[in-house]
Amino acid sequence: MFEKLRKLKRKIGGGFFGNFSKDIGIDLGTANTLVYVKGSGIMINEPSVVAINKKTGQVLAIGKEAKRMVGKTPGHIVATRPLVDGVVSDFEVTEQMLKYFIEKVHKDSFTLFPRPRVVIGIPSDVTEVEKRAVIDAAISAGAREAYLIDEPMAAAIGARLPVQEAAGNMVVDIGGGTTDIAVISLGGIVASRNLRIAGDEMNEDVIRYCRDEFNLLIGEKTAEDVKIAIGSAYPQEKKMQMTVRGRDLVSGLPKEIVITDEQVREALSRSIRIIINNIRTIVEETPPELVADIMQRGIILAGGGSLIRGIDKLVADQTEMPVRMMEDPLTAVVRGTGVVLEDIEALQEVLVENQHEKSLR
Repeated sequence: MFEKLRKLKRKIGGGFFGNFSKDIGIDLGTANTLVYVKGSGIMINEPSVVAINKKTGQVLAIGKEAKRMVGKTPGHIVATRPLVDGVVSDFEVTEQMLKYFIEKVHKDSFTLFPRPRVVIGIPSDVTEVEKRAVIDAAISAGAREAYLIDEPMAAAIGARLPVQEAAGNMVVDIGGGTTDIAVISLGGIVASRNLRIAGDEMNEDVIRYCRDEFNLLIGEKTAEDVKIAIGSAYPQEKKMQMTVRGRDLVSGLPKEIVITDEQVREALSRSIRIIINNIRTIVEETPPELVADIMQRGIILAGGGSLIRGIDKLVADQTEMPVRMMEDPLTAVVRGTGVVLEDIEALQEVLVENQHEKSLR
């Protein structure tokens, strides 16, 4: 009897709120958060940064506006990332950020209290506590239902790979905080590895290299600019260089140097080598029948880190397998959450089991 009442409550509540809210898919990334709206496509792509006034606890800015403040704020204002290595490190700030994005999606509609159904991409191998933190943050931000999906699974779905078939699909998603490597078959992950080495760690590599080789202290944003402008994983035909400005560690005065693509490649080599070694390890752990499928289909690269020049060629050389880049790799995960939203019943098996509905509390 009670079970029937619960189901009826779920049906009535879901149908009522569903008429006024837009269901959304979220790629909750360490560096950027992307939001897909059912029926409309990707509507938000903003940095996962929140600026907070420490004196009052007030949120001053979220997203692009907050990122412009990084490294440029007075002592009482902090521009922070609420997610570290792809998982929630500050629950309240993550909740504020999700609430901001949900309200931004609904600002042109007549919904006073949006209660969307939400599918969120999370790194594989996160703990139950970390999953619960993401779900609770989404529910507290206004979602009526929250579903989780592993990011490599979402990226594979976004690439339109046949994840529900008995065939091997291998995805390497190099994001901002984490790199997810996974072999997928029959709607599940056969072998996977989650590394806390990705785009942010590569920025740290550039900062470390400039400090050790040039006695130059640079910020995270400058390091990221260098990585994007001339960073590479494989020797390039065209030589590149870039002027970098920072503070001289010896004199304490401003200093300007010229760094080459070869030097940046040397700086990035440590992180890239770790990622490739783990790709090889996953290939070794994969059943031979699935390896045969992957050799035919190729390894799929997704995420912003896959845009490093020549990384596809280096992976192909080191694994002796074909490698191809996803179309628009930055939006791979959020597009996958969008595909799931469009037919959530048929794709139920690809979701992480942990789920929560506030209406049943």
